[in-house]
Amino acid sequence: MNIDRDGISGAARRIAAHVRRTPVVDIWLPGIARPVTLKLELLQHSGSFKARGAFNTLLGADVGPGGVAAASGGNHGAAVAYAARELGHRARIFVPEISSPAKVDRIASYGAEIVQKGRSYSEALALCEAHIAATGAVSVHAYDAEATLQGQGTLARELEDQAPDLDTLLVAVGGGGLIGGIAAWYGSRIRVVGVEPETCNTLHAALAAGDRVTIAPTGLAADSLGAAQVGALMFGIARHHISHCVLVSDAQIRDAQRRLWQELQLVSEPGGAAAFAALLAGAYRPEKDERVGVVICGANTTMEAFAGLFA
Repeated sequence: MNIDRDGISGAARRIAAHVRRTPVVDIWLPGIARPVTLKLELLQHSGSFKARGAFNTLLGADVGPGGVAAASGGNHGAAVAYAARELGHRARIFVPEISSPAKVDRIASYGAEIVQKGRSYSEALALCEAHIAATGAVSVHAYDAEATLQGQGTLARELEDQAPDLDTLLVAVGGGGLIGGIAAWYGSRIRVVGVEPETCNTLHAALAAGDRVTIAPTGLAADSLGAAQVGALMFGIARHHISHCVLVSDAQIRDAQRRLWQELQLVSEPGGAAAFAALLAGAYRPEKDERVGVVICGANTTMEAFAGLFA
């Protein structure tokens, strides 16, 4: 397995011409002695970090007449559709019925064919896998593939250059592709902490059980953080290089979305704000001199849903 610093550096070189180097910004929060560094990955192409893994996969694949296919709660599908369009490939994206209209519309805007069936991501994935077996389409897995984790790990490589003095990094977790790639880059040089909604607590449950477990994800952020089980590849990394996982409520996530707007005029989707919620709500409490970073990882929501936070 090549999910390590060499593999991630290779991915960074491969995708450099196709992804944005997203900015960081330091903010001060009450009760925290040092500034908090936010990595604004919600400004990435297609509105989330997922473009990194999508480009790394497709640039290393031999795409034939079957095109490319992916299952997604929304963000991964948008990234694959965007990458496929930019590279001249045909894409079919399988999304579950819970996917937000904003994310389905974003996928469609990039010209992909959409199949919206299944009550959950797992059911959409089964349909996608059947399509791949029948057509020979190139699979772009959302979180449990080497190329995906390498691509997502390029975020950490970039962040280490931008903020080399971090002690801790908070990262939202769904299937675990992002935090797995990040932890593979940093190893044990900094503390990598997962953040999950209370109703999508698959990594928290797996770490407690010592093995991957299956949950029934629900709640506000289920369309982006609603994997029923973390990936096998990331879990091997997690057991060695992820410090622990904390949980936040839907109400705390909504508060984080509001604060990102009030502080920085950033529109974040629920999953994108989950890691920030852990700091605001005290689910993660830094030590006095600890330097903390937070990945703000997604922006795909509707203006109607976002405006509802302030009603």
